[in-house]
Amino acid sequence: MKPETCHLCWFSPTGTSRSVAEAVGRGVNAPQTLLHDATHSEAAFTATTGSLAVFAAPVYGGHVAAPALQRMEKIRGDGTPAVVIVVYGNRDYGSAARELSDYVSQRGFIPVGIGAFVGEHSYSTNRYPIAAGRPDERDRQDAEAFGRAVAAKLATEGVRQVDAAALPGVRNGKLATWRFMRFALGYLLRQKRHPVRIEVETSAERCTHCGHCVKVCPTGAITAGDELHTDASRCIRCCACVKGCPAGARSYDSPFAPVLSRNFPQRKPNLTKV
Repeated sequence: MKPETCHLCWFSPTGTSRSVAEAVGRGVNAPQTLLHDATHSEAAFTATTGSLAVFAAPVYGGHVAAPALQRMEKIRGDGTPAVVIVVYGNRDYGSAARELSDYVSQRGFIPVGIGAFVGEHSYSTNRYPIAAGRPDERDRQDAEAFGRAVAAKLATEGVRQVDAAALPGVRNGKLATWRFMRFALGYLLRQKRHPVRIEVETSAERCTHCGHCVKVCPTGAITAGDELHTDASRCIRCCACVKGCPAGARSYDSPFAPVLSRNFPQRKPNLTKV
């Protein structure tokens, strides 16, 4: 099988999942490529058997970002082969690959390739870098190679499903994992005793009210004309507004940032299975 159309569908507040999906699409090299951006609005399309769909979404806390699944509810396949991609911040992708694979399977797609790629963590800053700058050129080359491998598989084997459980796990040192888990459990315990809400902060002195944060926020947590405030009930801590602010007026000082930066500094490889 050689797909005539490749559907690229992503939820990507900071652009990492989109970058990987587009690179996979280049590797597939179908005659026609259709783009479906589910970041700010609902994606709705039906893919035929003779096409291929690529789905990419970020990992938040070991799970697929909830808004990604909400925005992709109206996608449909008809025994359509699909590539499932989760993008995680250099610690672990948790159960996200299985979740996204099951999700698209329930909507008529057959996963023929599954990948866990590394992208810059939402909490990454200059002071506490966590996979800073990824996906970079090496990652995009990996993604293109993955796309070529999927195309070759379809051409030689047809639509053969791959189980998400076959995707290799992330290798983290035992000490680093123990340190992180100890901090995470302690933090949750402290929050139960003395809840403290960590919110996105905006500097009134730096903010120029350009409205860029309003445009990039995927959940409408920032209102035009009131850029100094963020609706905490809508904010998903993707930090698109923080990373995209041209004036550097916004910040999110997560207590997890220094722990993640200190314990998971190694460059993790991208993991794929076809």
